[in-house]
Amino acid sequence: MESSDKTFNLNEKLNKYFAGRVVRKDLTKKIKEGANVPVYVLEYLLGMYCATDDEDSINEGVERVKKILSDNFVRPDEAEKVKSKIRELGQYTVIDKVTVKLNEKKDIYEAEFSNLGLKGVEIAPHYVKEYEKLLSGGIWCILKMSYYYDEEVKEISPFNISKLTPIQMPNMDIEEIFNGRRYFTKDEWIDVLLRSIGMEPTQLKENVKWHLLCRMIPLVENNYNLCELGPRGTGKSHIYKEISPNSILISGGQTTVANLFYNMARRKIGLVGLWDVVAFDEVAGITFKDKDGIQIMKDYMASGSFARGKEEKNASASMVFVGNINQSVDVLLKTSHLFDPFPEAMAYDTAFFDRMHYYIPGWEIPKFRPEYFTDEYGFITDYLAEFFREMRKRSYTDAFDKYFKLGNNLNQRDVIAVRKTVSGLVKLIYPNGEFKKEDIEEILRYALVGRRRVKEQLKKIGGMEFYDVHFSYIDKESFNEEFVTVPEQGGGKLIPEGIGKPGHVYTVGHSHSGMIGVYKIETEVVNGSGKFERTGLGSNRDAKESINIAFNYFKANKKNISGTISVQNNDFLMHIQDLQGIGITSELSLAAFIALCSGALRKPVQSQMVILGSMSIGGTINKVEELASTLQVCFDAGAKKILLPMASASDISTVPPELFAKFQIAFYQSPEDAVFKALGVE
Repeated sequence: MESSDKTFNLNEKLNKYFAGRVVRKDLTKKIKEGANVPVYVLEYLLGMYCATDDEDSINEGVERVKKILSDNFVRPDEAEKVKSKIRELGQYTVIDKVTVKLNEKKDIYEAEFSNLGLKGVEIAPHYVKEYEKLLSGGIWCILKMSYYYDEEVKEISPFNISKLTPIQMPNMDIEEIFNGRRYFTKDEWIDVLLRSIGMEPTQLKENVKWHLLCRMIPLVENNYNLCELGPRGTGKSHIYKEISPNSILISGGQTTVANLFYNMARRKIGLVGLWDVVAFDEVAGITFKDKDGIQIMKDYMASGSFARGKEEKNASASMVFVGNINQSVDVLLKTSHLFDPFPEAMAYDTAFFDRMHYYIPGWEIPKFRPEYFTDEYGFITDYLAEFFREMRKRSYTDAFDKYFKLGNNLNQRDVIAVRKTVSGLVKLIYPNGEFKKEDIEEILRYALVGRRRVKEQLKKIGGMEFYDVHFSYIDKESFNEEFVTVPEQGGGKLIPEGIGKPGHVYTVGHSHSGMIGVYKIETEVVNGSGKFERTGLGSNRDAKESINIAFNYFKANKKNISGTISVQNNDFLMHIQDLQGIGITSELSLAAFIALCSGALRKPVQSQMVILGSMSIGGTINKVEELASTLQVCFDAGAKKILLPMASASDISTVPPELFAKFQIAFYQSPEDAVFKALGVE
């Protein structure tokens, strides 16, 4: 009962403080199912006739809207019938999407009707000047059409546009939002925003609500670059296509520099200059006909400007990239990276992905079922869109500076990304700028996680250049530093704190695919007759060979370690675990030798230690390949101590000093030396 009471109160509050600006969303759903118009077109009409909570007026208004839609909305299959009506009646009102082109041969503007199928209809230049978007992508309008056929003039369409009204709210008083917001709690206001886009917040988990809010940031924040990849059916592109008349969705992905940025022949700015958001549906299909397309896009995403010809152009459109991940995230993380669905031209371009300000984890959003859609009151989407548009003129990028500063792992791009996300969420949740310290901390944490997700993938693609992924923020009062983790990377460390069991050791090495992974060797020593069993190696012959080298060296040199070790009276059972599932490594010999000694002596290896390096059959030590990347993997796995062959000392200059300083490092000269240092025996 409590939840329906809250709903009732929220509906009452909305109708009280935003009278005439809200609509019951079940009305939209009912009519939407019968008419293929965007939500904002439908709610523009509902807003005119049903923006009330009086049941009789609502029913009357709905009937009126239905009648307008059935009489005036042009269904593509009834286009001929409507054309005939315009001719027979001489004048008729239609609702359709209109796009305009300049016909330079005749020096007139010509309109094309999306559903009516008319082309070449002359349109007065003042409409084009007033509503520039008619020229790019087109807008939904209510039009009074007339018909006049002149036998003398064969080439001009007999259809005329007597009056054109775009379906958009004419004006917006932002103070109304600022004042109204004060009567709602944070949670109530978030629920209002989600209901306004048609979702039912009482059915959604807290993190899902935040992700849905994040989808709105590009609509309120200039030059915001957002990426969302996830399963199908989670409504990734819905908001950009249906909810706002200020965003355009490019389906299919193929585009040109002229269309997107600047047409040099016509000297006209492209989509980024005319829309608030340019969203690419299905990132896998993004292609440019021009070779320099991706380069110009990178330039634009970094600075909001781009050079064409001799001119430098500025625009404020945000870029959104949505697409599908077809396999599970676990598999993707083990075999590749989370930007994998992007086309090949981009998939390994770190500079392109570094410009992403946030990555929404689409796999955390449920597939939408009927109960996720609301029947309660929310803002008319057109009112919502105008509120979003108005907020683009403001900035809250410094919102957290009073209370927090960012940790030293964030570079300039990371800082910009986090500030933009914070600014966007403040505009949505606290548009009047009234918030407390804990409010802004919640937003800051969310902003850091999404940017860290981008950085983690950059590290996978670009290696050491992006090693600093340990994002944090510092409380200016207490100087307390809080770190954020990314859920799918696994918050818990692979190498736990505390002393492990004897015979259990960790090592890091290259798998046969070339990726660097973390491996755990578990050795049990039980009474027996000298048998040696190993599991977990699959059919990898090189790995088996390296374990055999370890056991043979152990048998031959055990007395150098301790006279108490007996091989004949014990059995040795060894299991190798590939902790990240990337395939087994063959660099196991030295770590396995230490594991055998540790198990036989019943002495554990030092806590959070990783053993690096391998050895030959005669005990010659091999140095570590790709030392810097290997140490980065050690750090990410939770290692605090590193056992390193002396032969690798010459490679230390390749390791960033900040990374090297994170460990206690012990060098060893020989396998025996390594055992003593691993067990902490001096």
